[in-house]
Amino acid sequence: MDTYENDPFHQENEYSEFNPGGSPEPQQNAPQTDAGYTPQQPYSGAGVGRKESPFADSPYVMNHAQPNTGYQGGYQYNPYTPPVPPQEPPKARKKRGGKVWKPILAGVLTLALVAGGCGITALVVNNRWEAQTEQMTASFNQKLDAMQQQIDSNSIAASGTSVSGSPVSSAEGLTPSQVYAQNVDSVVLISSEVTSTSVYGQTTGTATGSGFILTSDGYVVTNHHVIDGANSVTVSTSDAQQYTAEIVGSDSTNDVALLKVNATDLPAVTVGSSDALIVGDQVVAIGNPLGELTSTMTVGYVSAKDRDVTTDGTTINMLQTDVAINSGNSGGPLFNMKGEVVGITTAKYSGSSASGATIEGIGFAIPIDDVSGIIDSLRQYGYVTGAYLGVLVRPVDSDTASMYGLPMGSYVESVTAGSCAEAAGVQAKDIIIGLGGYDVESNTDLTRALRKFEAGDTTTIRVYRGGQELTLTITLDEKPHEDAASSEAQEPTQGQMPQDGSYEDWYNYFAPFFGNGNG
Repeated sequence: MDTYENDPFHQENEYSEFNPGGSPEPQQNAPQTDAGYTPQQPYSGAGVGRKESPFADSPYVMNHAQPNTGYQGGYQYNPYTPPVPPQEPPKARKKRGGKVWKPILAGVLTLALVAGGCGITALVVNNRWEAQTEQMTASFNQKLDAMQQQIDSNSIAASGTSVSGSPVSSAEGLTPSQVYAQNVDSVVLISSEVTSTSVYGQTTGTATGSGFILTSDGYVVTNHHVIDGANSVTVSTSDAQQYTAEIVGSDSTNDVALLKVNATDLPAVTVGSSDALIVGDQVVAIGNPLGELTSTMTVGYVSAKDRDVTTDGTTINMLQTDVAINSGNSGGPLFNMKGEVVGITTAKYSGSSASGATIEGIGFAIPIDDVSGIIDSLRQYGYVTGAYLGVLVRPVDSDTASMYGLPMGSYVESVTAGSCAEAAGVQAKDIIIGLGGYDVESNTDLTRALRKFEAGDTTTIRVYRGGQELTLTITLDEKPHEDAASSEAQEPTQGQMPQDGSYEDWYNYFAPFFGNGNG
């Protein structure tokens, strides 16, 4: 048997005997492996209690550890493990405390915007609610006023009228039916017995018209032409009561008359203001058209104001209306929508024009403001006591003024001897262009200006004479009541033919024949 003295892999057993415990006791100071394991030396010696393995001295021993046995390989296979690179320590996270304020600020701004929007919304809603509340309150108050007005009108209608008005009332005024119910008992029928003379002798007839009760003690207003030349006058109310009337006084210049009946507690009208009317205002007329259709109401509108209308040779300022006015309506009241008298229905245009066109819807009423003072004078004195100039005039129309370079105004035909005009120095052929502080461009303007003064007042009068304007001082006279036709606004009769050959005098003489007598 060969020896293994020269074998580099041969190793001597360090154990001389078998360790029956199955594991040799480690030597002291034995080398340690990297894993702290102490390698065990293989068993040596043949014939130690059993047959020797043929592979006892083999240098290649499998590294299979057998538990509880004495076989351990002298060489152990350690697989290659690559070195682990050193790892850098984890970096510390940067503190983000410096950017925390940004989301906080965004949140605060968002809350502020939301709160501001809510505040604005609340303010708008509150203001709108207050406005709606005020509007509701105003509407409720208007309805209460309308109800009270309706109650008042119904109370008046129930005090003796047989006609009831509409229960509907407007906050701006009465309805036409309410105006009618409130005033129908104040409108009367006037019948005048008139005697006329003709080639066949004297005949007696009856003229009819309308009027209205001015006061509860029996004063009645109507037109002058309704009672002109009457032998007797009868006033009939809507409830068929008849009264014999006395003519207190009349003024043909303004077509106004005042009557008196012996009665008390009569339903009187309320007088309003015609100056407050504007074109387009609704108006109501109540009268007795044809003398048979008693207590008839017609409704229309104010068509125009300040119309110079000539009737029976007298020019009167009137309201134009499309209210139906027919024969028998003369002298009746014209009401506004408050139920107040604003005019006296007087005339209408009827028939056809020169071109053959039919005339419809053109009626006229005397403005109540123009005759209120006259009515007061008639009631107090029985005649008109207004201011008086003492001149006979006619208007200078625009065509004449432009043709001869003259101002518009009232051309003086003649001056009454001993009158205030003569004392002031007014002469015939003067053109009156102003009285007091009022401009005069027509006879209507002159009549209106005179109504602003009383007899005895001292004022100024401006006239145009010989191309110059003169201002004169005048103390106004009282209007004579013997001849009411001598008014300044009266249409003059044709004067004598001029003898001096002046072109202007000849023109003034012939002008009335060609329609230039009225402005």
